[in-house]
Amino acid sequence: MNLKGKKVTVMGLGLYEEGSGISATKFLVEAGAKVTVTDLKTEVQLADQLKRLGKMKDKIKLVLGKHRVSDFKGVDLVVRNPGVPASSKFLKLARANKIPIVNDISLFFQLIDRKRVLAVTGTRGKSTTTTLLYEFIRRIDKNAVLGGNITKSPLAQMPLVSRGGNVVLELSSWLLEGLEDIKRSPHLAVFTNIYPDHLNTYKGIKEYAEAKKNIFKYQTPQDYVILNRDNPYTLKMGKEVVAQRFWYSLNPFKEENGCFVRSGNIYFRHNGVEQKICSTKTLRLPGEHNLSNALASICGAMIYGLRPAQVIAVLKDFKGVPNRLELLKEVGGVKYYNDTTSTTPEATIAALRALGGKKNIVLIAGGSDKGLDFKVLSKEIGKQCRLAILLTGTGTERLKPLLLKQKELDLAEVSSMKEAVALAKDQATKGGIVLLSPACASFGMFINEFDRGNQFIKIIKSLR
Repeated sequence: MNLKGKKVTVMGLGLYEEGSGISATKFLVEAGAKVTVTDLKTEVQLADQLKRLGKMKDKIKLVLGKHRVSDFKGVDLVVRNPGVPASSKFLKLARANKIPIVNDISLFFQLIDRKRVLAVTGTRGKSTTTTLLYEFIRRIDKNAVLGGNITKSPLAQMPLVSRGGNVVLELSSWLLEGLEDIKRSPHLAVFTNIYPDHLNTYKGIKEYAEAKKNIFKYQTPQDYVILNRDNPYTLKMGKEVVAQRFWYSLNPFKEENGCFVRSGNIYFRHNGVEQKICSTKTLRLPGEHNLSNALASICGAMIYGLRPAQVIAVLKDFKGVPNRLELLKEVGGVKYYNDTTSTTPEATIAALRALGGKKNIVLIAGGSDKGLDFKVLSKEIGKQCRLAILLTGTGTERLKPLLLKQKELDLAEVSSMKEAVALAKDQATKGGIVLLSPACASFGMFINEFDRGNQFIKIIKSLR
């Protein structure tokens, strides 16, 4: 793909340090394109990102605080930040003018052989599954690269990608929308699950799931797809795939290829031949949801030729992923966990079940609304927690009335993370747990979920 001299509009610089917008911008400038960056945020709001562009900023036309019609007409390419809704009138204008629209992932797919790409999607478990799969692949490929929705765009890592190794990507529904336009899917696709999410963006779970399906939609019989047999949505998807299909499950299943648990041990089956990999106790991470994530990753590792001994070595070393049920510190007999990326009720339920059982949890939750159902979550909070501390936001406004119905649950509402942690520390008892697992989006009080987690981490690290 020759981008030299091409007129390109980047829609949305973004706020992540090596995210889609800024990584695409840098890549395009280095490739010799004539780049215009347009973003509804102001120069003040984007100050950190503009600083990261350095001298490259002088080669870019910046249109900030607004979008202009002229930037979506008479250009060769539009690069859409995944945070920009597909329904944007400016994107519709570009389409009407037959201008190709890509995101950083669909652009990346046009730059390398897709057979080098392993990708993971799903509502829950993406980051842990992607990172563990990457750790497995690194055992046999020293040039493997990790990227995608896990905060680092592959476009920011092109020098590493150029070494020719496999690329392991975490892909959100928004990033996968870009693959629809170029009709490509990765060589190996992992689909962890589907639960209601982003219903403030999609018309319903069906539209959300359709975007996710792009991970396997354009595969061939020479490709591989790994699906969760325990999730009703991904179970149904098994009928739609054309790639070689592998399942994973916390329960045994007969005949078909995949990874499963039987009598406390993990097994892999391929073409009728079973291999015992290891005991489930080899995995250090708590909770059935993490065991499920591990099964998906192990399945991918075995497809790529790892030996059971190599799998075991990685599992013994794997401590999890930052911001995902991450044990930060123990102070005064109280354990502090950061689970800021749990932005759905189901994710927070999984965290509570992984750590719960003694009703000794002080939960910090709440935030911005995503249009999700909090009924089951509210009951789980009532069952597992002695105190729920709610961060302000539109989601909190919907969650709070449900929590007020829970018996033997204290409730508090705060306006800052500092206030939340101070109250949690004061109320937590020895042998107890303080858990940040919001079940909501972060926007409003925080820049994003990682900013929310970073504020929590900074305060916890200062505790004595």
